[in-house]
Amino acid sequence: MERSRKSSAPSARPRASRCTRESGRLKTMTHEFWKSAGMHLLESGPEGWLTVTPDFIRAYLMRPEIHPIEDSCAQEVALHDRLMESPAAVVDDKEIGAIADADAAENYRMFLAFRARLLESRTIEGTYLGLVRRPDRRVPSVFVDQLVHIIARNILKDVGDPLRLRAAELLFREQTVSTDGGRILLADDEIVDLQKHALQETGLGQLLAETGTPQRTVTLDVLGEDNAEIYWSRSDRFDTVIDLRFGQPAIDALARVIEAWLEHLMRVEVRVEPRQRIEDTDWRWHIGLDQQSNAILNALYRDEPPPPGAMEQLVALFRMRILDDRLVIDRVKGRPIYLGLAMSDDNKVRMKPHNLLVNLPLAAQS
Repeated sequence: MERSRKSSAPSARPRASRCTRESGRLKTMTHEFWKSAGMHLLESGPEGWLTVTPDFIRAYLMRPEIHPIEDSCAQEVALHDRLMESPAAVVDDKEIGAIADADAAENYRMFLAFRARLLESRTIEGTYLGLVRRPDRRVPSVFVDQLVHIIARNILKDVGDPLRLRAAELLFREQTVSTDGGRILLADDEIVDLQKHALQETGLGQLLAETGTPQRTVTLDVLGEDNAEIYWSRSDRFDTVIDLRFGQPAIDALARVIEAWLEHLMRVEVRVEPRQRIEDTDWRWHIGLDQQSNAILNALYRDEPPPPGAMEQLVALFRMRILDDRLVIDRVKGRPIYLGLAMSDDNKVRMKPHNLLVNLPLAAQS
């Protein structure tokens, strides 16, 4: 989408609750997190899915790619005013063709394609599942990521564990991986990039390069059980780091997120356990949570050697069981499903949560 700058979804004021013990009784504590998800613009349906509202659609009309600018033509302004008044109003091709700015016209086509899916499904979760099963190239990937953000916010609304919330950021935000000191540290890719650019723009980066002085690395807080409370005031800054090594709390937190993701969207109850390796002589099914891990698991499944260095790219392995065997195809009944997450050659983790939804060995989908 042209005419744009990176922007987040509208601000929200949802809260997550937790309990602490005070004077021998439980006291409920509340925390706000992920205000940018825009959950306050939606309504909760009877099954816990989020119902699309006119205000939610209006929020997209306020995005910089869509909102008229000073030199927008009269037709564009009139269309925008009409949609703000009635977000579900019918728009024909002639109206889009009358917009003088070709980029603005194309942005409207993308918005209208997305709006059509929202109005068709009427829920955020239904829209996301529809786009997963019937992709539409006209719908920008950033819109899909925002749906995941909102769904994750809804799923985790009552979770009081900051590590689980931080682990859930992997569902909708790309991560940069550092393996210094034997740790597997995941930091938000956009934040790392912004901090690197900030260093360069001060002129300090150029000065260090000219003098041969090693440049500072970007330093962010590693979230752990001892400092987890810092997350609440910074959740929308996406500026904390997790250590995804086996045995660390963050990898277990990600396992719990995967369980909740499948139960909410697929109504399938699973148990997910972090693993260090796959030791299974009767391996039946696996799901790669990204492109790299899918290729690695495919090679291992076929008893083929992965490409050189590929195993070092794996950052997480899980063993998952679907608790109700009646839902599972015959060849996988009673057997575990292995999940993998890997970083790319440029040390990025780009998790694809929809892989979990479309690749489950469910009998109804076979």
